[in-house]
Amino acid sequence: MAKITLKGNAINTAGNLPSIGAAAPAFKLVKTDLSEVTLASYAGKKKVLNIFPSLDTPICAMSVRRFNQDAAKSPNTVVLNISADLPFAHKRFCAAEGINNVENLSSFRSSFADDYKVKIVDGPLAGVCSRVVIVLDEHDKVKYVEQVPEIAQEPNYDAALKAL
Repeated sequence: MAKITLKGNAINTAGNLPSIGAAAPAFKLVKTDLSEVTLASYAGKKKVLNIFPSLDTPICAMSVRRFNQDAAKSPNTVVLNISADLPFAHKRFCAAEGINNVENLSSFRSSFADDYKVKIVDGPLAGVCSRVVIVLDEHDKVKYVEQVPEIAQEPNYDAALKAL
């Protein structure tokens, strides 16, 4: 169980993130058009999993904008923004913000948060994903992990992109 904070108050996640060098757990997530994608849908590509509580919070929105801006610079790479927000919220946010270099995915009908151990298990945000960045190589091996210790803090974008 990882211990993180929300505005200085201690909260916990479901467990430890996948370790560097490990095979990434398979997943099934929902796109903004309500179709489903799996980890295998991105075979042969490097992947940045930008995982967060909700698009409707300032830091989460900033991370989506930042990865959208930087995604086009990394060849053979896809950035997957993942939260428990419904696909409709992802679609609305992307349309309003002009987000088009990343894919927004919902975990609302999957076991993703439990499988990746990013689910917040207590406190006011219990049930949603914690702020995490995981970078996978073309073979779905974990190259980088960051459990952001304070939910109101941005991830280390440069370190994540450098891992590509």
